[in-house]
Amino acid sequence: MLPTEPAPTRLDAEQYFALVARGDLRPDDRVELLEGVVVSMAAQGSPHANAISRITALLVPLVGARAVVRVQCSFRAGRYNVPEPDFAVVPGPLERWEHEHPNEALLIIEVSDSSLPTDRLSKAAIYAAAGVPQYLVVNLPGGRVETFAGPEPARAGWADARPALRGEQIGLVALPGLSLAVGDLLPRV
Repeated sequence: MLPTEPAPTRLDAEQYFALVARGDLRPDDRVELLEGVVVSMAAQGSPHANAISRITALLVPLVGARAVVRVQCSFRAGRYNVPEPDFAVVPGPLERWEHEHPNEALLIIEVSDSSLPTDRLSKAAIYAAAGVPQYLVVNLPGGRVETFAGPEPARAGWADARPALRGEQIGLVALPGLSLAVGDLLPRV
């Protein structure tokens, strides 16, 4: 017997999490939900993994008790988007997120090598639409950090998008008084 209704063409966040709860998607599956599609994430090479370790060691003490730093965890960025950013700095306290994934962030950082087009285009639009105040793409092959600030959710775009180079500081928009040195986010030269 044929189903009476066609299967949905896009999954929403609730359907995605239902797949996880049923075991159709396992915790070790490297996937995320982007625009209603379950997308496989690339395996991490050594430069990417090293950048994650380096930035974790830098970001956690910098942020301290002002917010929570989540590393490679789900972030609810609207009805059809559950990306797993490399870093999501979210409002605290930590206990606030015991039973749900955050749907707001103060800062999101993606470390990018082979994922650069997705991080620069698709995810930038997703995070802008979600109203994330600042998004950084650590562009490993380009040796720079691409900064996005001033989200414009209605058009899924940013008021300010520019590259930041070694020697520059990036002020954290939602965490006044804190900044990151571009050279500290990139591999040593």
